Amino acid sequence: MRIARVRVDGRVSTAIVRARRAHLVRGGPFGRLEESGEVYRLSQVQLLAPVRPGKIVAIGLNYHSHVGDRPAPVRPEPFLKASTSLIGPGDAIVLPQDAGRVDEEGEVVAVIGRRARNLRETDVDACVLGYTCGNDVSARDWQRNDMQWWRAKSADTFTAVGPWIETALNPERIDLRVTLNGALVQEASTAQLIHSVRACIAFISSAMTLEPGDLVFTGTPGATSQLAPGDRVSVSIAGLGELTNPVEAAR
Repeated sequence: MRIARVRVDGRVSTAIVRARRAHLVRGGPFGRLEESGEVYRLSQVQLLAPVRPGKIVAIGLNYHSHVGDRPAPVRPEPFLKASTSLIGPGDAIVLPQDAGRVDEEGEVVAVIGRRARNLRETDVDACVLGYTCGNDVSARDWQRNDMQWWRAKSADTFTAVGPWIETALNPERIDLRVTLNGALVQEASTAQLIHSVRACIAFISSAMTLEPGDLVFTGTPGATSQLAPGDRVSVSIAGLGELTNPVEAAR
């Protein structure tokens, strides 16, 4: 099932996406998903970030291809991103004037569906609503020179997610691709993660309670690419779809 959050006729609604149509449902994405009978073509609605998360947790250095010659982390290495950095499909990634180099980071993102604490890996699937595409936009100069990553990872527009949540993916076999202006720049599978999706979520839940709508970014592969005004960056997941965002300079 594909679960989206859409704006149509001035309203924001949850919808089930089938055959390029948005079937509106009553209530939010975590209930019974009872269809209201209202159906729109996707071209008639604006796709939004599929949830409004209370918190966003991201995993650093979780592919060997991204770690390079550095030691691989012996356990997942989470960090927090501000919810105010969230944008959805088609929204612009805005490059701050003084940020220096800013890179894309395509990632598979888990959407938490139930309140969870102290999970075992075998319990994780029951607490995940599904998966979506994510772009953990990162200001490299700030990341390298600041003592904390607060602005390098959480500047406004630095967390792109969408276009919807897919509930039927196997977290151990999700294929990820990223293109920049049509050219392939990243490609990997979650089978190549250092710490699996389930291991990361279980580890996070050992220290903090996860709530419905929380997002977990699971890591980015390989070398990332610098963004420039006028670029278009797309993150796609096989069996799910594609998240595309234009890039603009701050005004």
